[in-house]
Amino acid sequence: MKRLVVLFFILGAVLLIGLYAQSGASGTVEISFSYTRQPGAASNQFAVWVEDAGGRVVKTIYATEFTARGGWERRPESIPQWVSRSGLSAMSRQGIDAFTAPTPRPGTLRYTWDGTGVDGAALPPGTYQVFLEATLRRENRVLYQAAVELGGAAAEIAAEPRYFGTGTAERDMIGQVAIRVRPRPGLS
Repeated sequence: MKRLVVLFFILGAVLLIGLYAQSGASGTVEISFSYTRQPGAASNQFAVWVEDAGGRVVKTIYATEFTARGGWERRPESIPQWVSRSGLSAMSRQGIDAFTAPTPRPGTLRYTWDGTGVDGAALPPGTYQVFLEATLRRENRVLYQAAVELGGAAAEIAAEPRYFGTGTAERDMIGQVAIRVRPRPGLS
């Protein structure tokens, strides 16, 4: 009987450790923004990703299906910073399927980074950069970037836009970008 209790205790501990590792040991980061669909072609493409302090992409959280599935080859102006940094050209179909979906409906969108890398393993606490890049129309795009402290205190971070290109008509495609860092319960 004593052995059975010890066995259940060990199994329970292993299960809890596994859940802890999968949950993003240092917390989560939520990226939310308003999205207004633009009429016409060569627009409505965006990606959300995270880089480490060395500028390496640790995880793509979301990318629009058109660009991720090869649209970047037909339209090189489609979210070019993400395409360049993500290593998209070398990714497998399965790797792309992990983060891509059709362009969503207009409204407030929310994407959450669970503090893990592309392999699902929890990343160490530290400073990471969160990016949101959107192609507004052809070569006109916007880039939001914010530093987040994974493993630190809860925080709300405002991300300011940086626009590229000369067009202004589509600048309302992405707006009200907010980034919220939430530590894992019991860490802060």
